[in-house]
Amino acid sequence: MIEHKEIANHIREFLEAHHEKIIQFLKDLVALESPSREKEKQHIILDFLKEKFENIGYQVIKVPGNNTGGYLYARPVDRDRSLPLQLIIGHCDTVWPTDTIKTMPISYENGMIKGPGIYDMKAGLTQLYFSLMALKDIPVPLKVTPIILINSDEEIGSRESTNSIKRLAKISNRAYVLEPPLGLDGKLKTARKGLGRFTLTVTGKAAHAGLDPEKGINAIVELSHQVQQLYAMNDFEKGITVNVGMIEGGISPNVVAPESKAVVDVRVLNDADGKLITNKIMGLKPFLPNVQLTIEGGIGRPPMEKTPRNQELWKIAEQHGRELGIYLEQATSGGGSDANTTSIFTATLDGLGTPGDGAHAPHEYVFENKLIERTSLLTLLLLTEPLNR
Repeated sequence: MIEHKEIANHIREFLEAHHEKIIQFLKDLVALESPSREKEKQHIILDFLKEKFENIGYQVIKVPGNNTGGYLYARPVDRDRSLPLQLIIGHCDTVWPTDTIKTMPISYENGMIKGPGIYDMKAGLTQLYFSLMALKDIPVPLKVTPIILINSDEEIGSRESTNSIKRLAKISNRAYVLEPPLGLDGKLKTARKGLGRFTLTVTGKAAHAGLDPEKGINAIVELSHQVQQLYAMNDFEKGITVNVGMIEGGISPNVVAPESKAVVDVRVLNDADGKLITNKIMGLKPFLPNVQLTIEGGIGRPPMEKTPRNQELWKIAEQHGRELGIYLEQATSGGGSDANTTSIFTATLDGLGTPGDGAHAPHEYVFENKLIERTSLLTLLLLTEPLNR
């Protein structure tokens, strides 16, 4: 029987032998710019990935989207159908528009590889590909079959891919999400806040601001009262945040504003607080007489909570880290990902990408020397025995 330490060493040696290919693969992915809202760009990178995964023995189905490039679903061609499944999720879309690479070129500086989308999350996709390659080289049988979903709409809410993610998570023993880890030291994400979006629309009554101001009902004034009530709902100790991020209203400076609108971002750490804050927002009442207040929205991405099964998966990762000689920590992220969805249905571990910094920022980078480390960790996780469900 091969010891865990021996397996870890074998994985590292394999990946180190492929170091140059790993870097080139990562650079190729970054060069294929893939903004979330540009379908044609999405098709190019999805076709690239489809060919790569097929070349290492995976059956790949490309599912087209309506408003996006769609997603890839992949599974091994040769597989034992009696084995449980493990779901691995990545996204190929980025927040960066086409031609960003001209002002943020792929570059290397002080151990950092830079480029648009490299940290969030083309490094994670690179890890996935080479982890699957490493599995084929290791003389140890898989106890859980990898199935893969790579979507092209994560940065805009995974609206077209979420239903498929739910279906796959329901039949999976566990889920690994290749979003970047948290902080420069690469903390794994074992909890994420849930995300909500609400829109408040106020309908008042127009009037001339100089001649008949008393005949009007100012929707902007009403909205200002609502904003104060919304901000009073913040509870930072409980992790509840309510932010009015966009506001608009009125038609002209000399007209009493007949309409106004606010778009509100809500974040919560658990489902109970999500229901609480939703009820509070939906229960808001007009302050001024004779105005109409319309409230729409809800919690779109439920929180990924520190459930016992998620913590069990974290402890396994922590142990594998020690086998690789790295000290891992866990953390809670204020942002959401597809892990919020999978966590509802199965044990989930997120933040398995490569440490770096600059998600959605012009200095985006990953640490080159962490690529092999985190790919090794992913490979060990894929070799883990199935969880007892």
